[in-house]
Amino acid sequence: MFPIRDTQRSSSRPVVTMLIILVNVAVFLHEISLDPYSRNYLIAHYGLVPRHVQLTTILTSMFLHGGWMHIIGNMWFLWIFGDNVEDALGHGKYLVFYLLCGLAAGLTQTVFNIGSRVPMVGASGAIAGVMGAYLIKFPHSRILTLVFVLFFITTIEVPAVLMLLYWFFIQLFSGVETIGYSNLSQGGTAFFAHVGGFVAGMILVAVMGTRQKYMRRQDLNW
Repeated sequence: MFPIRDTQRSSSRPVVTMLIILVNVAVFLHEISLDPYSRNYLIAHYGLVPRHVQLTTILTSMFLHGGWMHIIGNMWFLWIFGDNVEDALGHGKYLVFYLLCGLAAGLTQTVFNIGSRVPMVGASGAIAGVMGAYLIKFPHSRILTLVFVLFFITTIEVPAVLMLLYWFFIQLFSGVETIGYSNLSQGGTAFFAHVGGFVAGMILVAVMGTRQKYMRRQDLNW
């Protein structure tokens, strides 16, 4: 299943979500403009290395990506789910929320992969936090989803709660399967970063609360 769009309308312009996407794209274009040696140095220096974890590299790793499909997939998910979460939290609070989710994601992955020297990069942990917040705030929304059935491709509307919980448990079970395997010499998907970010998003959106304008609009819609 691949999400195309959601049915939840946003009443404000998602300026922070757009800014995050633009920064990620700009950094990625800089990455691919480098020669292989310089690109590897950039990732090794600014990526999150669990064996030598630092707060600064957790933050910088959120804006690095490993390839075109990596960044396109991440930015697409952020675009679908980020606008509504930003609308609910407000621009400033949403930016803090996003960075905290990325921090929680990086720390979670580090705990489960403590000895790895392989740099971890990507915004997916922070975006998982956005998805977790979306689950809490908009569980009854529906996601127009691209579905592959044998040789046919179709679209269906899937309840957000089902799609997001399905995604979360796939990440959780995939992460559990990697426990006990050494990941010192090769990379892979940071499943526990997704799990940590998702859970952090669910908690943070409840703790941080929604902005007053959003709450008043919700009251008017009842």
